[in-house]
Amino acid sequence: MRAGHFRLAGAILLVCALAGCGVSSRAPGAGGGNFSGLPTAGGQGSEAGFRYWVQSFRPRAIAAGISPAVFDSNMAGAHFQPSIVALDGKQSEFSKPIWDYLDGAVGGSRIATGRQMSARYNSTLSAIEARYGVPREYVLAIWGMESNFGANRGSTQIVPALATLAYDGRRGEFFAGELVSALRIIQAGDVDSSHMVGSWAGAMGHTQFMPSSFLSHAVDFNGDGRRDIWSDDPTDSLASTASYLRQNGWRPGQPWGTEVVLPQGFDFNHVGKSVVKSGSQWAAMGVRAANGGAVPSGAILAPAGARGPAFLITDNFRAILKYNASDSYALAVSYLADGIAGRPGIRGSWPRGDRTLSNGEKAEIQRLLMAKGFDTGGVDGKLGAKSVEAVKAYQRSRGLVPDGYADSQLLAMLRS
Repeated sequence: MRAGHFRLAGAILLVCALAGCGVSSRAPGAGGGNFSGLPTAGGQGSEAGFRYWVQSFRPRAIAAGISPAVFDSNMAGAHFQPSIVALDGKQSEFSKPIWDYLDGAVGGSRIATGRQMSARYNSTLSAIEARYGVPREYVLAIWGMESNFGANRGSTQIVPALATLAYDGRRGEFFAGELVSALRIIQAGDVDSSHMVGSWAGAMGHTQFMPSSFLSHAVDFNGDGRRDIWSDDPTDSLASTASYLRQNGWRPGQPWGTEVVLPQGFDFNHVGKSVVKSGSQWAAMGVRAANGGAVPSGAILAPAGARGPAFLITDNFRAILKYNASDSYALAVSYLADGIAGRPGIRGSWPRGDRTLSNGEKAEIQRLLMAKGFDTGGVDGKLGAKSVEAVKAYQRSRGLVPDGYADSQLLAMLRS
């Protein structure tokens, strides 16, 4: 996800990407101005408080470019929705291990449906490929991940939902910016408020754009004068997705990456998105492509540590990460795309016997690492990049393979 993007909890991202609930991460931070200082509810929302918030927000929205008429007409019917606040505050105690996530994302009928959609929209996808240089299978894979090929686009009214979350959500300023972006879309004539529907978190259309991302990347590909991502026709959504990827670093003619086999005794200090080498450098270190092909330039990921498969990722994988910052999501898109295109799946074996750590146990790992002098950047139960580096440093201090993988064995070692 690009700098300043909204990061939902990783567990919610993983679950929703599979369920098609549209919780996504394609939105820059506040997108309509600085809205801090508004009289937000802090978890104690009410309809009366919401109406007061709307009136307090009105001059700021107008200052951000929304006409008084557009604001008044679209906010008049908005009401406080406690059920959306509850969804925003919900945290999953356990997140899926990557192998379970990929099984759900790439398994079942999704590859077959992707191929059917490729044939159905062949001419449209060919035109999108020609304009943006993004192969159809990646656009189709994101469509499949985000809304199950349009089947789960969401039916929540976006303006009231964003207003509720701006008033009483955990990230009020972010949602206030997204609300302004939604009103800008309506003001531009791309859609009216009644047809602007999507997920409870504000993501819209076949490929679940947040309003600010719509403003930055959506295109009118069919030439009807509107950037319409809400209708049954997916043309503008698919083209907008390709536009997004291309504008965020997609390189035509380059693969997303490839599964690689690491040599015995490989130094895992070279694993991580920050360690980029040429294909020849990796090959000289004994790294080889699992499919027998050339090793591309890029970085190596080992999401399940030394006991799981490893992947060499290119700039195109990073472009997918701009769409959604989860490595698991980007791998799912990559392998769903490979499946749609007829390329093989993952060859290596996952450590499927490992017990899934709860968020509380992940937070305990962070606390214990911090207590031992290894900086995780805080304790939040989410093992992000800084926590992974702290795990690696601890592993090095104990003479272990520094693969950064946190499991129940690591927790037991830290406890002892």
